[in-house]
Amino acid sequence: MKKHFYLLACLAMGFVACSDDEVGPDTPTPEPQELPDWYYTGGELGTTFNSSSTAFEDPTPVVDADATMTASFNRGEQFFEKPYTSNFEGMRHGLGPVYIRTSCQHCHPGYGHGQSQPAGSFNTNNIGNGYLLVVYNPETNAYVSWLAGMPQTHAVAPFKEPLDETQIQLTWHEYTDSWGNKFPDGETYQLRYPEVEIPQSAVYVYNKGYDLGNYDVRLESTIGIYGTGLLDAISDEDLKAEYTKQEREGYLKNGLNPNIFANGDWVGQYANTAQGGDGTKYPYRYTYALSRGPLQDAAGANAFWNITNATRSDRRFHYLDAAGTYAKYSSEDPEVQAGFRAYIEQADPEHNHADWHIQNPDGTYNEQQNIYNYLTSKELDVEVSDQDYIDLMVWHRGLAVPAARNVDDEAVLRGKELFEQLNCTYCHKPSWTTGSDEIRDPARFFVGEKADQLPRYPNQKIWPYTDMIQHKLHMVNDIRTGWCRTTPLWGRGLHQRCTGAEYADRLHDCRARTTMEAIMWHGTDPQSDAYEQIVKFRELSKEDRDAVVKFLDSI
Repeated sequence: MKKHFYLLACLAMGFVACSDDEVGPDTPTPEPQELPDWYYTGGELGTTFNSSSTAFEDPTPVVDADATMTASFNRGEQFFEKPYTSNFEGMRHGLGPVYIRTSCQHCHPGYGHGQSQPAGSFNTNNIGNGYLLVVYNPETNAYVSWLAGMPQTHAVAPFKEPLDETQIQLTWHEYTDSWGNKFPDGETYQLRYPEVEIPQSAVYVYNKGYDLGNYDVRLESTIGIYGTGLLDAISDEDLKAEYTKQEREGYLKNGLNPNIFANGDWVGQYANTAQGGDGTKYPYRYTYALSRGPLQDAAGANAFWNITNATRSDRRFHYLDAAGTYAKYSSEDPEVQAGFRAYIEQADPEHNHADWHIQNPDGTYNEQQNIYNYLTSKELDVEVSDQDYIDLMVWHRGLAVPAARNVDDEAVLRGKELFEQLNCTYCHKPSWTTGSDEIRDPARFFVGEKADQLPRYPNQKIWPYTDMIQHKLHMVNDIRTGWCRTTPLWGRGLHQRCTGAEYADRLHDCRARTTMEAIMWHGTDPQSDAYEQIVKFRELSKEDRDAVVKFLDSI
């Protein structure tokens, strides 16, 4: 099917997003004529025609068409961009007592994918460092219990950071594949991968006497957040149909993750009973690890709380480690005890929380118990209002996807054809058609009038180039468990333009500096689900290989 609304969209936007000043130098403005479906990556309701450095920041046409939603989107954008503070009142207060970053944009520069970081120390104060430290037990692949799942490397005095990031070391290793990093025609390429080391001495509770046991560390970078509302609009039924199809066909040698789907049905699904949810189950669809269900309780909704530890009405407790080690050892720390009274008198000057101000028989404060009660409290004061949270999620669900570029370029069209012929589209499924897009929230916050405030994208043909399913590539120093959800490819070719990154930063840990490197990492092990595709890719001429790359950088 062809569409004709490009000119109308430009007129409606006053030619702002479609002017020659706004598009990139390699992206000539298309003529207002018939264009292919795949040009409109987000469908009629989710595509922006901006390909400048702000391409990831635009609201969808759905948001643009509603003044109330636009105002909410703009307010939510501020909560993404601006830093939180450790103040006890005022705008964006409530940072800490321990936290990961001061703002969302630290991890998502230009609203996109995190940037790879140079070798050396691990500095999360750098905007662009979107790396999350995955600390796990290599024997079980489970996250360690003595750190939060997203480890915190900062603290507000008198508390101590759970992890001293100045001791964390990042190293890049060169890698040579079985083909000697060379194509049959002699053209060469480079490969590298990251390794991160966290010594025991960097862990706060270890220095207090806790036995950490065996652990290992991997890196995962944040992904682009544009278009996530459109992915949420894919129906649960269509997701299940894709799983069922792949299981029936048995095309991929590693099959499906048995912890998620087997024998034609879900094995594991996402549910929430901790933050007001009723336990209703939903298919996993977000994060590399497929750890989250619908967007309204997915990574962004979670990060708006746990990155800063700023409380909401549905999360009136601190984000800490599962084992309770930080609360225990902090309460026993003489230095924390010495500074706690000054801290808590600012946090609760009217002593509304009596269990934070318990006194001993002699009239002194029992600070060990008070600290423990504060850190483990389930009744913290609300720091992020419900409307602030709604605004953030209107923004999150309201981000558009940049239209494809160079859609009339012969090399791009040739690359698209080859990408399909190589069967790369089996995992990088080109398109989906969204369902009715009913708002689903496992945490039961976005229901009724709150749900009605969110943008929706029913019955849209979208082009994310992902099957929303996990597969295995068997790369050296691979992702935890080896299972990784197929990353959407839409907009990835604009990463450097939008984020200012030095490299293309592809794959889950930004190991690929170029699109070509990302392709070749898919075939470094014969057990990779994409190995046969890379064998065939190697047989292409240089002109055809470059065409595939140009296509991938244009969608």
